Amino acid sequence: MVEQRKSPPVVLDAVSKGIIEQLQEDGRRPYAAIGKAVGLSEAAVRQRVQRLVESGVVQIVAVTDPLQVGFSRQAMIGIKAEGDLQALADRLVGIPEIDYVVVTAGAFDVLVEVVCEDDEHLLQVLNNDIRTLPGVRTTETFVYLKLRKQLYNWGTR
Repeated sequence: MVEQRKSPPVVLDAVSKGIIEQLQEDGRRPYAAIGKAVGLSEAAVRQRVQRLVESGVVQIVAVTDPLQVGFSRQAMIGIKAEGDLQALADRLVGIPEIDYVVVTAGAFDVLVEVVCEDDEHLLQVLNNDIRTLPGVRTTETFVYLKLRKQLYNWGTR
């Protein structure tokens, strides 16, 4: 789960930004190769990466293709709610099929992304898990027909 930080953003120097960009291209890139690209030793890169992970600036994870691992139905669900949106968001975070929760301004109060095995599974999550939560007034489901782009390489500022 990614939570927004209440403290100011971490200030990154050019070397840390370079390390992050190297990892965004290939999260398995050897520290020696990253060091060569950014001008540091392998040990120095290892220490920097460890600090970036511990501070929450980066996560190094394997990203799967849901279709390849048996999850053929993905959807974005817009939720109109009443009451405490933070409390609702916290409850939604606890639903295993939900991989993304954001409190929004606009037509919906909360948006969630779900990854399900099939339409029956999606219906079960909607009816049994989401719509039964206190504060949920209505939902609108946007079923993904084809995922065309999903990147994690927006770089650094």
